[in-house]
Amino acid sequence: MLSYLATALPDNSSPTARLLALQCALRVDNTLHVRLPRGILRSLHLDAQEPFHCLEQAHWLHIAIPSASRQITVRLLDTTLLGQAPARPDRRRAADLALRVGSPSRTGAGGPLQQLVVTCLAAHTDMSGNGWSEPGRMARGCGLSPGQLPDLLDQLTVAGILAAWQGCPYSEDLHWKLRPTSGRQATGGCGGIP
Repeated sequence: MLSYLATALPDNSSPTARLLALQCALRVDNTLHVRLPRGILRSLHLDAQEPFHCLEQAHWLHIAIPSASRQITVRLLDTTLLGQAPARPDRRRAADLALRVGSPSRTGAGGPLQQLVVTCLAAHTDMSGNGWSEPGRMARGCGLSPGQLPDLLDQLTVAGILAAWQGCPYSEDLHWKLRPTSGRQATGGCGGIP
């Protein structure tokens, strides 16, 4: 789903809009509607309307029911989402996993960009906490240039989320090890976030 969003969203989409789009894409029903309870938005620190309006201006979603209720209902405008694997129950589990993995209270990640990078790292991490990705793929998934990744990975290492990371000199792939903490590695994995 992260790869799909990397191509479906405009390059200038904010990390906050990308986090919101990820939750929407993973929670969409077969009529392209998404109901987002306020609790999900608060846990991602997405109480503002700005990311919704950015995605609406990009013609990726339409706000069907405004935020006056206890949940926000949107209609996604990209029908290719219905053909994305995996099936809806697996996507909903992945949405919950992405919510937990990228949660600022869980990771200590500073802002939406760090939350998004942590979620991308978890999506490419195996059950032992080891992960790898092509830098270009990781950067596109986060709406960054590959040159911005080293600083962010250094910040996540200092914050204690990563134990270590390195760029492979031969393949140029990024390799990392998530720092073991209670339950963090159990939530990552190849079968985790699609």
